[in-house]
Order: sequence, then C-alpha cells, then structure tokens
Amino acid sequence: MDYRQLGRSNLKVSAIALGTMTWGEQNTQDEAFEQIEYAKNAGINFLDTAEMYPVPPKAETYATTERYIGNWFKARGDRADWILASKIAGPGNTIDYIRDGQLKHNRTHIVQALDASLKRLQTDWIDLYQLHWPERSTNFFGQLGYTHKADEDFTPLEETLEALDEQVKAGKIRHIGLSNETPWATMKFLQLAESRGWPRAVSIQNPYNLLNRSFEVGLAEIAIREQCGLLAYSPLAFGMLTGKYGSGARPENGRLSLYSRFSRYSNPESVAACERYVTLAREHGLDPAQMALAYVTQQPFVTSNIIGATTMEQLKSNIASADLTLCDDVLAGIEAIHKAQPNPAP
Repeated sequence: MDYRQLGRSNLKVSAIALGTMTWGEQNTQDEAFEQIEYAKNAGINFLDTAEMYPVPPKAETYATTERYIGNWFKARGDRADWILASKIAGPGNTIDYIRDGQLKHNRTHIVQALDASLKRLQTDWIDLYQLHWPERSTNFFGQLGYTHKADEDFTPLEETLEALDEQVKAGKIRHIGLSNETPWATMKFLQLAESRGWPRAVSIQNPYNLLNRSFEVGLAEIAIREQCGLLAYSPLAFGMLTGKYGSGARPENGRLSLYSRFSRYSNPESVAACERYVTLAREHGLDPAQMALAYVTQQPFVTSNIIGATTMEQLKSNIASADLTLCDDVLAGIEAIHKAQPNPAP
C-alpha cells in the first residue's frame, strides 16, 4: 500500500481510504467490522465517515455509521492505528432532524456536531474534520451552473475557521478539510488561514471519476500547488463504472436498483461512456472497476481514493486496485473516450 502526505500535516494516509456511508443502511455492524478488519490487514489506515451517514440519510438511521466505528474502537482498542475523518453536515431540506434542521457552520453548530461525533465514535479526537458541503448556495452535488444569490445569509468563512481553530487548540481535532467545495472558497479558506493563523485545510473531498473529471478544471492545480490534495469520492460513479449496470441491468441489491437518488451517473451520455470504458478495460484484460479506481488513485492531485463496498468480494477487488498500474495504451484509450464524451455526468 502506498502512503501519501495529508496536506502539510505530518500524517501519511493510505492511497486507498475506507468509505463507510453504507454502514447502517446496506451493511450491518458485523459486516462493517469485517470490512474494517480486512482493510486494516491490507494496509489501509484511513477511515472516512460523517455525522450524516449512512446514505440515503433518514432520521431513524442518523449517525449509525459513526456508532458502528465507535463500537469497533471500543471492542478492538486500536483507535491510535487509524487516521479518522468525519464531517459536519450542512443545510438541506431533507435533514431537518439534525439540530432542528437549522444547520450552520458557526461556532454553536460546530461545537455541538463535533462533541456528538466524538461521543459516538468513542474517541477523544478526530484527525480530519471536514465541512461536508457548503452552507451557502453554490454548484455542488451535481449542480454545474452557478446562480448567485446576492442577499443570501450564510456564516462568514472567517467565523467558521475561527471556530474550527478553537477546536484544534482544544485538542478535539487535529486538522481540517473541505468537501464538495469550489475553487473560490478553497482559495479563500487557505488565504484566511495563512493571514489569520487559523488551521489550514489539508484536503478537499470532492467527486472524481471517469464520468466526472470536473475537478481537473479549477481545483487540480490548487490541490497540487497548495498541498490541499483531493480525497476522491464516488470513484466508481455509484457503481456505473463496474459494468454491472450495462445494457440497463439493475442487479437486485445494487445501489441504483435500491435508491432513486443515485441517478446522477445514469443519464444516456454517461451510460454510453460507461460502455466504452468497460469495453476498453476488457480489451486489455482488466477488471472495469479496478481500471476506473486505478485511474483515480494515480492522479498527481489525489491524496487518497475513497472506496466503498457492500460485499467483501467488492471490497477485496477494490482494494486490490491499488496494485494496478495502467499502461500507456489504456491511458490513451481513456483519454480518447473522455475527449469524445467529456464529463457526461456532473
């Protein structure tokens, strides 16, 4: 397993991170424990979760994922072996059960969310605490266009950073990160941190996969030059790039079969591109999922590739992608498909 520097911190994280958003919805606690144990034995030291997980989010399962992880730490006593990342939720119409639905990235909400996460995770600190998505209205979660709202009221970035600084000084978090963020805010957060002496973001967790390489347009250069690397999520585009949904197939327990909310990558243009990527992989004797994952992992702006799985078979195959190096012919084939159908999914 390759290990990479997390921003300008002294932490090194595995090139593959274990994602957890299915735990408590599609996976039981016993299954989560099995995944953690296998991942650890494979060399993974980076565990990513969020207060909102599992997904799809709902009141009756809220924060179950963090509880599973906390139960693992209590049972195994290996908290110090892991670099643990979690996130504070932002505002949204469907999550009115979190802190009465009036979600902000202000001091009050940061303290409440962080303390609750620490309690559920049964730990005294979180290594990487991330803002799950912006409080302001901007283009994230599949929104490509940007509509400016001049009179919108949102917590000033200065207040958010100052509140996070207090929690770093209190020893509750070690480093901060962004998620689903734009180039403007990423640079603004970095500039404020440097000018005010507040904690500097060490990472940005955004979607990145063969169907959505929009990160390359405005954020890849920032990630490299500012040492604020990408923690890539949805590297398989909700499973579309595995090939299992080819020709309109809908496997019984597949995420796209179970949940309509995961349709972002199943528009006609994405389906057509997927078919070409899957064909390319098979022409070179590669597993389509491993090819897609290996492409993400080897990008110079990627710090860690966040994988997730609902079965052990999927997990083992996904982790094994870390040992795959794509040859020049495969890379050329990927670029040809991307040029013909660039970013078919937002």
